[in-house]
Amino acid sequence: MINPVLKDIKLDAEGYMTDKSQWTKEVAEAIAWEEGIEKLTDSHWKIIDFCRKVGEETGKAPTLRNITTGTSVSTKDLFVLFPKGPAKKVAKISGLGKPEGCV
Repeated sequence: MINPVLKDIKLDAEGYMTDKSQWTKEVAEAIAWEEGIEKLTDSHWKIIDFCRKVGEETGKAPTLRNITTGTSVSTKDLFVLFPKGPAKKVAKISGLGKPEGCV
């Protein structure tokens, strides 16, 4: 069953938002839940906020390297916060498209 918060959110076949203007913190929390993250902590929000800023500036989701460099969060810690593909998962939660170079 889909989270009611996501009922009217436009997603592509892979679950990425197609209308970035629909993003809210409530939507981010619902997507995170769908991705297996029960609660977004301050550490999660630091990364999400960074990714949203980069997305607004460049029109693209940052790569894993961009995230680790820009937030000073290690790759290992990113995998703890966003298991099984942190760059893709944080891009989804941040309301951004799939990062370039991700399969």
